[in-house]
This record gives sequence, C-alpha cells and structure tokens, in this order.
Amino acid sequence: MSRYTRARMAVSNENPTISPQGGSAALSARVVIAQAVAADAQALAGFFRGRQQQVWHTPEAHTALELVLRHQATLLFMDMHLPGGDWLEVLRAVQKQSPATHIVVTNKHPDLRREIMARDAGLVVFLRYPFTRQWVDRALARSGTATAPMPLRPSPVAVRLPRVKFPVSLKITLPYVLLALAFAAGAGYLLSRYVLESFQERFTAQLVDAGTLAADWMVQEEERRLATLRLIARTQGLAEAIAADNAESLRALALPVVVNNREEAVEILNVVGHSVLALRHVPGGSVEAYTASRGDAVYGHWPLVLNVLGRQVDDQGDKFAGLVSAAWGDYFYVAGPVIAADNTLAGVVLVGASLPTIARGVRETTLAQATLYDSAGRPLDSTLPTLAALPLSADQALSVLARQDAASLVRDLQVASASYTEIIGPWEARSGQDLGLIGVALPRTALARPTAVTQLQAFGLLTAALLLILALGAFLARRITQPLTQMVQASAQVAQGNLEVKVDTTGDDEVAVLAHAFNYMVTGLQEGYIYRDLLGRTVSPEVREQLRQGFASGDLRLEGQNVVATVLMSDIRGFTTLAERESPTTVLAWLNEYFSTLVPHITAQGGVIDKFEGDALLAFFGILPRPLTPKESAYQACRAALGMLARVEQINAHRVLNSQPPFVTGIGLNTGLVTAGGLGAAERLNYTVIGDTVNTVQRLEGLTRDFGASGIVVSETTVQALADRAGEFQFEPLGSQAFRGKREAVRVFRLRGLGLALPGDRA
Repeated sequence: MSRYTRARMAVSNENPTISPQGGSAALSARVVIAQAVAADAQALAGFFRGRQQQVWHTPEAHTALELVLRHQATLLFMDMHLPGGDWLEVLRAVQKQSPATHIVVTNKHPDLRREIMARDAGLVVFLRYPFTRQWVDRALARSGTATAPMPLRPSPVAVRLPRVKFPVSLKITLPYVLLALAFAAGAGYLLSRYVLESFQERFTAQLVDAGTLAADWMVQEEERRLATLRLIARTQGLAEAIAADNAESLRALALPVVVNNREEAVEILNVVGHSVLALRHVPGGSVEAYTASRGDAVYGHWPLVLNVLGRQVDDQGDKFAGLVSAAWGDYFYVAGPVIAADNTLAGVVLVGASLPTIARGVRETTLAQATLYDSAGRPLDSTLPTLAALPLSADQALSVLARQDAASLVRDLQVASASYTEIIGPWEARSGQDLGLIGVALPRTALARPTAVTQLQAFGLLTAALLLILALGAFLARRITQPLTQMVQASAQVAQGNLEVKVDTTGDDEVAVLAHAFNYMVTGLQEGYIYRDLLGRTVSPEVREQLRQGFASGDLRLEGQNVVATVLMSDIRGFTTLAERESPTTVLAWLNEYFSTLVPHITAQGGVIDKFEGDALLAFFGILPRPLTPKESAYQACRAALGMLARVEQINAHRVLNSQPPFVTGIGLNTGLVTAGGLGAAERLNYTVIGDTVNTVQRLEGLTRDFGASGIVVSETTVQALADRAGEFQFEPLGSQAFRGKREAVRVFRLRGLGLALPGDRA
C-alpha cells in the first residue's frame, strides 16, 4: 500500500503544516495550494481570499493530497518544483482518488521536461510565474472553474487614444521636400566641380597603381628566375657534368626543372664562360619544346657573367642580373655560380626571358600597355602597336633615373588613332642597378568630358530622380504609419488594466500613440511570464553555457559568425556490416560504450561535440567556450585525435576478450574558416559549424580506408597552423589529393604520434 493510498485513510488527522484561510466551509469553491515558496502561495491565496473562497496551502506534496481528500477540494494548484520529486505521483493520485478536483500545474522557472511529463499524465492547465490575477483567471477559465462573484476591478473598457495632430507621414515627407530642393539647387555645381574634375584624379591614381604593379611584377619575375637558378645550380651532379663537358647529362639534369618552371631560356657555362648547354623554348611550341645548343663563347663578354666568373659578391649575394642583346634576341638574364664539392667555381647558370615575354607579362598583370626602354630612353619592346612614337629624350631618361625615389615621368602619347597617358619609372635589378626604364600606358578615353547636351540630360535625369525620391518618401511614410496604427490598436486590445509601468508619451504623432498603447501592453506583460526554453534543445555543455551567459548579458547571438577553427571527424570503418549482424539494442549499446569513452577525452582537450551521425562523430576546436588561435585549436585537435586512437585500442582490447569484433576508427582533421551559429528553425536550433572546411574534413576522414587500421589524416592547413609545435608530432606525407568540388589538390599527412607509432599502425 503506497502512502498516497494511505492518505485516504488519514484524512481525519490534522496536520500542523496545513494553513486554512478564507471564509466558511459552506461555500462551494475549495482551493488547495501546494507551493514551495511561501510568497507564491500567499499571492495565490490572496486572489481566492478576495473572492471569498476557502483556501489551504502547504509546501509538501503528500500533505496536498491529504488536504484535497479531506476537504473535497475543487481546485488544486501544484508546484512542479516541490522538493522531493514526488509531485507527479501526487497529481496522479489526485486524478485517481478525487476526479472532481481540477488541477492547475504551476512553475516558477521554465522546465520543458517536467511540463512534458505533466502533459503525458493528462494535465493541460498550466500557470506560470508571476501569479497575477489576469493569468489566474485564464487558468481557471481553462480548467472550467472560473467564477468571479467579486471582481477586483471593473471589466476592461475601450482605451481612449490621443488624437493625432502632426501625422508621421507629414514628418517623413516634409524633410524629403526640403532636402530635394536644396540638392537640386546644388546639383549642377556638384556635377561640374566635383564629379567631372575627379575623373583626372581617378585616372592618375589608376595610372600610378598600374606603374606600381608593373614594378612589383618585375621584382617577382626576377625572384622567380632566381629560384629556378638556385634549383638548377644545386642539382646533384651538375658541377661534375659541367667539368666533364657532358651536355647530355646536363640536359637530363636541368630540363625537368626548366620545363616545370616554364623558363624561356637557360644557359649553362663552364669556368671560361663557354656554353656547355643552352636550352631555349621554341616560340609557339608546347611546354616541353626546347632547342639545345652548345659551344657559344659570346657569354664571356657579358658583365653579369664576368662578375660571376670573378666570384664577385655584392650586398645581395653572388647573383647578378642584366639586359643582353644576343643573336637570339634581347633578353633579361639572372646569373649565378655553380659551386663544386671543394667549394671551387664549377660553372655559371643563366636563366632569362625575352623582352617581348616580359612586356606581355606586365600587360597581363596591370591590364595596361607596357614598354621597356634602355637607359638612354630608346624603346626596346612594347605591347603598343608601334615603337616609332615612343622614344624618350636623353634628358627625360636621365631625369627619371635621377629622381626615381621622388617622382615618375608622366607623358601623353598618340599611337595611331588612340591617345594614351604613360607613367615611366626605373627598371632595377636586385642589386639596385638600373637596367633601363619601364612604362605603362592607359587610354585616355575615360577622360572625355561630357558635352552640353550630355550635361543637360544628366540634369534632367537628376531632376527625375529627385521627384522619384519624393514619391518614394510619401509611399514609405504611408507604409510606415499604417502598421504603426495597426500596432497601436493591437497593443490597446491586449494591454488593458492598471498602468504600473509607463514609457514617455510626449509628442503628438503616431509614435506617441504607440507609447500610450505600449504602456497598456507592458501592464499585460507584467502579469504574465513569457519565456522560451533556450536549453530545451539538445546542445553540448559549452553551447549551453554560451547561451546562458549571452542571455544573462543581453548579448545572445545565434547568427552565423566566421571563425578559423579546427574540425575533427571520426567514423568506424565497416560498422554498417557489423550492425547488420547484431540486434539494434546491441548496436546501440556498442555505440554508447564507444562514444562514452571518446567524448570525455575530446571535451578534456577543449573540443566541442557538434553532432553524432550513427557511428560518426563531428567536433570542433577553437570556437567555444572562447575563441582560440589556429595554432592552439590545431594543437588541441591533434592531441585529441591521438588520444582517441589510444582509447579505441583500449576498447578493442576489451572487445576481443568478449569475442566481439574490434572497431577500426578513421579520423580526419582540417583547419580553416568555418561559419558557426544556430542552424534550423525558430522552434528548433542546432549550434553547428558549416563550410568548405567541414566538407574537406569528411573527405580527409575517408582517406583512412586505405590504412587497413585505425589512423588519422591531417590536412596541410592543420600542419601549417601548428607552426613551431608541429615538431611535437610525427607526420607522414601522403602526397596531394584531389577532392570533388575543390579546384586545387590538398596535401595530406598521416598523424602517427608523439614520437612513437600508435598501436595498430601498419609498418
């Protein structure tokens, strides 16, 4: 026999915790109030006491049942947060033993789980804090026991709103009219003085930018050829092949580098400056189309070659650059030494490009016409159709070189029927040596001034735009005032009663009317507790804490935010096949054991579990509970992944002892930009991360299928993000992988461990 059954037998016993209040027992309405907080019980008791009802209240659930049965109560207000946790049993006992008693479930704090439990028990009437008269009346109406013989205040009457004296529509359109008139009066002046005169400034700025881009491109091209030169000069066996005068060996050693870097010309000389091998790209040919020659002695007279042969060294090192006019054309070369094993000079390597190729490169980079000049101002090559109209005077060339740190030369050109403006600056080698001049030119079509007819048309168009602005202002004013009026009427309908909280109602337009209505609405809102259970959704502890802090601080943000983080994804290989052989209950138990072991470790390393999808897990590092640098998030993720593998091995050892198949787990790691925020609908949100970084980590995890054992695949971005901490881990390069949907291949690595290979790795 339960104590709630025994309560029927004990109804005649008095209980010192019972507090009867109200009038005589002859009245039909008898109310039992079970509330954990005495002040809440007093508020409800005062409501019924004012209506001459009998009221008993108690802070204990089992005493409430005794009161209901003893006094045959018609109403029971039960707090579902009563201590002891037996409130639901009491309610079920009341439903069974006193079916005539109407039950109202109260709660002071949002608790969606308990509300669902109450609804499952057949309870449908809820009263939320604060327990004001209006909300109690509504609860009584829903329970079917509403009686109000002595209302505390008259029934609500229609709200009298103040009359509109200065409509918002006029307030909106009047400034439009004044501003439109002022703007129209100054439009002509602005067009002639500001817009038209700014064309020249914009054009000049664009020209200067093009010149800067050209100079930067020349520096980059020289650096690129220096990189090729270093690759060739440091190729193993090159010095020996030069010493042996073996052109075939040199070709086999140098040609792959030349082709890969798409160099136009490469010359390899011996210690006396004679050509041992010359590779030059065939114009218009394929990437691999190069001609080879040898034996030419012309190089020995070139200054840049003489500097290398003489083992000269300047501030930039032992590499030199220069312009050369040779039988095969005008070329820009960089030259450097080939050092033998005994630190003696074995030869010279030159890497170059023709001037037409350089001019075309400047043209493609700057989208401007490019011209290369020698130091005397003579044009060497240009993307313009003719060189005849391009020469500079000697004085102009000297002036550019003399004032190169202070200013550039700007001049107008007429080439055929086209007009250009050209900016000319120095062409410098890496050592600071002036090789010549470089100019970029833009057409002057953008500087054409409009005619009087065009100006008149522009003025007419401006006038039409102003009229359209006025019409739009009137339209917007009407669209704004109509919803405001509707909002005022709706607010006045909802908010009726005593005004306890007020806002400023100064003014004589619709906004002031809205303020009056808002005062009524606030009164109604103060009588009800409106809440939304933000934590009724399934979230991780970190997400829940962020929501709690954000709500408390007034800075709750669920919209997407772009952050750089590290994403981890794991999956059990062949789990579908394993699951097909077992019952769903067994499979679920396996997964719960598996995740119960891995999730605490991920959380301890700073990871946040995003979601579970079957046997797969997605987590992220570096976003919550506080943002981290990519270096920190990548380090945490790598540590977590290695620890996961160690724990998987522990799980497998236990499973083998129980004759269960082991779990082969694949893990992928990727660092990059993700979008983090609430995803879903207003009623149901999931805090998650999305983006290309997440898509890529799924594909990285899929690469672990090739290992035949548990393993970790890491992207190059994660390795780079580790920076100086990458040395704490063992990374095995797996080459580049092309993933569907990505234009560039991704370099990937296998994460082996912290100095020793992990158990289960193949040799």
